[in-house]
Amino acid sequence: MDDSGSTVPRRQLGRYLRELRENAYVTVTAAAKELEWSAPRIWRYETGQVPMHPNDVAAMCRVYNASPETIETMRALARETKAHGWWHSYGEAIKDWFKLYVGLEAAATRIRKYEADLIPGLLQTVEYMTEVIATDHPQLGEAERKARVDIRLRRQRLLARAVPRAPHLDVILNESVLRRPLRDRSAMVRQLEALVVTSERHNINLRVLPLTAGLFRWASSGTFTMLDFPTDVRSPEPTTIYMDGPCGAVYLDKAHEIEVYETVWRSLGERALTPIESRELIAAIAKEMTDAA
Repeated sequence: MDDSGSTVPRRQLGRYLRELRENAYVTVTAAAKELEWSAPRIWRYETGQVPMHPNDVAAMCRVYNASPETIETMRALARETKAHGWWHSYGEAIKDWFKLYVGLEAAATRIRKYEADLIPGLLQTVEYMTEVIATDHPQLGEAERKARVDIRLRRQRLLARAVPRAPHLDVILNESVLRRPLRDRSAMVRQLEALVVTSERHNINLRVLPLTAGLFRWASSGTFTMLDFPTDVRSPEPTTIYMDGPCGAVYLDKAHEIEVYETVWRSLGERALTPIESRELIAAIAKEMTDAA
């Protein structure tokens, strides 16, 4: 089953509605006043954060003087946004802003990630993710922590799925991520060993940015993810840059924003070790930790 769910049509619909509004020279404030809605409601629709009822779409289109044909097209797309992906069944265990990301991740054909601080969720062992979740959310009960572990394990399935074809995962890890141990050092060794094995899969490309590499362009950017989507469709999704933190997330998809992060990614790639060199370094660090235990 395709787990991309409603996210991509929702985002496409939001982008079309924003274009209709801007082409009609209607501000968000003016549209909100005309529709008797709040401005944040329109913003949530335009950024694809929530599904839309076809009648609401039609009301917005009328404010923007869209043609009857356009209104019908937008209504049809709105109906597609009502479908739910698997992640919705986890309720409060996934924040709304992260549900949007999980849907986009499941729809992507290529996922590029630079990680400055942690092993990426898609490559974490159960022991590693359990400690990360417990450290970040000490107030959670055992059941809630287990639900978050289950979500992360469910996300990892997309790398092995057959239909649709699994995305290609390109990861560049800062060497410091590999050297930052868990409380249980033997669990960290097992995580490093798992990385060595996982990095040999055909759709995973793992490289390490060594501490000796020096600065790369826009090193202040920190951890980020770049999602690329199918291009063999009539209205392809733009590459999306995603960054998150404890209080929310940022999604960037404007042409100049994509260009900046493509530059960052190229700069990282020029300084990172090759996949083979990276595996050798990860194995060496695992041995160091084992010998020091």
